[in-house]
Amino acid sequence: MKIESRELPCGTDRSPTTPYFQLSTPNSQLSTILRGLVIKNTGSWYLVKTDEGTYVECKIKGNFRLKGIRSTNPVAVGDHVQIILNQEGTAFINEIEDRKNYIIRRSSNLSKQSHILAANLDQCMLVVTVNYPETSTTFIDRFLASAEAYRVPVNIIFNKADAYNEDELRYLNGLINLYTTIGYPCFKISAKTGEGVDTIKEKLKGKITLFSGHSGVGKSTLINAILPELDIKTGAISAYHNKGMHTTTFSEMFPVPGDGYIIDTPGIKGFGTFDMEEEDSAPCSGITASSSSIWAGASTCCTAFSGALRRCYGCATAIRWC
Repeated sequence: MKIESRELPCGTDRSPTTPYFQLSTPNSQLSTILRGLVIKNTGSWYLVKTDEGTYVECKIKGNFRLKGIRSTNPVAVGDHVQIILNQEGTAFINEIEDRKNYIIRRSSNLSKQSHILAANLDQCMLVVTVNYPETSTTFIDRFLASAEAYRVPVNIIFNKADAYNEDELRYLNGLINLYTTIGYPCFKISAKTGEGVDTIKEKLKGKITLFSGHSGVGKSTLINAILPELDIKTGAISAYHNKGMHTTTFSEMFPVPGDGYIIDTPGIKGFGTFDMEEEDSAPCSGITASSSSIWAGASTCCTAFSGALRRCYGCATAIRWC
């Protein structure tokens, strides 16, 4: 099998820490099957890091769909996959290994389909702000409920602590008290000044972590503070709408010190969810959603929450979403 060094795919403004390779095989050689980890998804192409340490640019072979999931992106960053390198030198993903979990939301353009943010996660860092722009508690609660259903632990990072006035800081501290009470670790930081960033770095060691949140909450600034060599593009907040503008346009995984990885994803405007029956459980976990911490915390008809949950398992057989 021949290995040819290539430039990174067109449009890539961030490069891995090890060389990118595209593999080709002589016409006389049969197709080669390799195992790897999806570290980047641009929508039409996937960058896979093989077990041998090379990087292969792949496409999905044929009408690839996962059983039971109607997804706009059947392959997600964090997936362990099998790829086929054929005689023409092109590579295709032909198999996805079983996922231990994933974060999923309703697709913004196809209401009957879903969008998988990332797979095989150890934890998620949900980056939020109480202003500049404001992250609603409805958004936070929906994200937490979806993560709990698929057994993904969530840490809530309240960013831009340096930018708030006295009233905003009082509200922020109230939210921290609320979500800490129901079992979610919360951190008050400023990615801009560096306050609290070292604590976040420690939490990333030895784990695969998804970073998610609205556009403009400082997710890219925080990742730059953790990995300054990446120099991810950051954007300003719209003064008229008080909302952020997209700077990350695709999902990508990066190694961090301490044998961990972070997954950077584009900012999301809303978090659409699905009707979920009580018996819904995390893939391969055998643990039902009703036994996880958010439901235990909501045992008094969700009075601990802001209203995103209309009914809880303590008083109904199903959960519905606003």
